[in-house]
Amino acid sequence: MDESTKGTAPADALLVENVAKRFGALTALRDVTMRVKRGEVLGLLGDNGAGKSTLIKIICGFHRPDAGRIVVDGVEVALRSVDHARSLGIDTVYQDLALVNELSVYHNMFLNREHRIGPLLDNRKMRRLAQAHLHDMGVDIRDVTVEAAKLSGGQRQAIAVARSVYSQARLLLLDEPLAAMGAKEAAVILDLVRDLKDRGDIAIVIIAHNYAQALSVCDRVNVLQQGRITFDRVSTETSVVELTELMTAGYRDRRRRAADHPLAEGR
Repeated sequence: MDESTKGTAPADALLVENVAKRFGALTALRDVTMRVKRGEVLGLLGDNGAGKSTLIKIICGFHRPDAGRIVVDGVEVALRSVDHARSLGIDTVYQDLALVNELSVYHNMFLNREHRIGPLLDNRKMRRLAQAHLHDMGVDIRDVTVEAAKLSGGQRQAIAVARSVYSQARLLLLDEPLAAMGAKEAAVILDLVRDLKDRGDIAIVIIAHNYAQALSVCDRVNVLQQGRITFDRVSTETSVVELTELMTAGYRDRRRRAADHPLAEGR
């Protein structure tokens, strides 16, 4: 067996193994191992400062790890950039950077991938394709010519996810997709994630703070605390109560250690 695939199940879309990352004196990640299978939705939970965003930025090629390895579809890769990660089918949807407000829905769908006729934009083709793709994904946008700024938060996130899927993403990283959304808006995204899961060909990692929402849509949850994965459980085998207790215990432990060692690394 080739060294790059040793220990990786064929169904794994992504394996992050023994990854560490430091920023000067601050250790953001220490020996993180995480995997997600094709067709699986993994919830990544943790308090602010736990290292979730750093881990996502490593997976999407924005940061390079100081140690460890990343395996995509059974092949070990050294991600050089965000564009390199996208070429491998890895795409990230950020809650606050999803769309360009001043552009229409269909222009956002084809941002940096515009269809052209010579030097001119083929707006008719992009409108038609955007409408068809959103309809196929069950995203209810009646007018794709409307500016993104006029859409609800749920609609904006749905379009950003649809854009990634349209660009052939096979691993979707959703960074706080439900943040600051009401129940109705969040339901739009949760339904979309369920539809993508049913397709079976896309792996999804969701960073979330709402444990109930995460358990309702994720197949498995990982908890990241102080730069380490401390909990890996199938969603049906845990609960909001257990996750809350785990987080509370972690918070109390951090407070105690900070009091005992005020000059500890990373503080």
